[in-house]
Amino acid sequence: MKTIFISGTAGSGKSLLSSKLYEYYTKNGAFAAVLNLDPGVENVPYTCDIDVRDFVDYVSIMQQYDLGPNGALVMANDLIASKIDDIKKEVDTVNPDYLIVDTPGQIELFAYRSSGRFIVENMSSEEKTSIFLFDGSLITSPVNFVSIALLATSIRLRLNLPTVNVLTKTDLIGDKLKEILQWSSNLKTLEDAISKEADGDTYTLTTNILRGLNLSGFAQGLIPISNVTGDGFINLESALSRILNLGEEIED
Repeated sequence: MKTIFISGTAGSGKSLLSSKLYEYYTKNGAFAAVLNLDPGVENVPYTCDIDVRDFVDYVSIMQQYDLGPNGALVMANDLIASKIDDIKKEVDTVNPDYLIVDTPGQIELFAYRSSGRFIVENMSSEEKTSIFLFDGSLITSPVNFVSIALLATSIRLRLNLPTVNVLTKTDLIGDKLKEILQWSSNLKTLEDAISKEADGDTYTLTTNILRGLNLSGFAQGLIPISNVTGDGFINLESALSRILNLGEEIED
């Protein structure tokens, strides 16, 4: 079994990508399954093969402990870690070729709490990787792009997984797509764009962050995809195969 964790900011398209990736693998003859790790989600665009909501009741936690929505989500996500053996049993029963893990909408609940790292480390799998989603609608300015790139690097550090960076909502950003892809593959182009938008402390801080990211090997480009049209999924699968299958792609 190969495991793919899908992370990104709220609203970046994690659940929809989970659904589309499941469809892609299934269409091409692989046995895929989806694990929902978000205890607070009401509806998902796929059929959950394994669902943490079967183990942790977010609404009951809110009522029992007199917590607000955020506090209940924090407790629920921590409780998920205590259910890891039960979750693993369900995963083993399904036994897919590819397990697609849809992480919570609020990225900090999964990536920055110890329970998230615990789940990643204790999920039995031959190979693991992470997809980080760059929300196209959030990174149309160079300063925002660097901010999300910093977050992506931080999540990679926290989860300690090889990561594929993906640009979503490409069908919504029009002419900006080409410019964003240039930023992601040519740091000089991105620095020039920052100089036109920011000055003073903002420019200094942003360019210093950017150079730090360059030193950590961030400048690898983004894979643009559209969950609506399916554009880019062949490139995404190829990138995943280089990590999970030593480059041996599934039949297309």
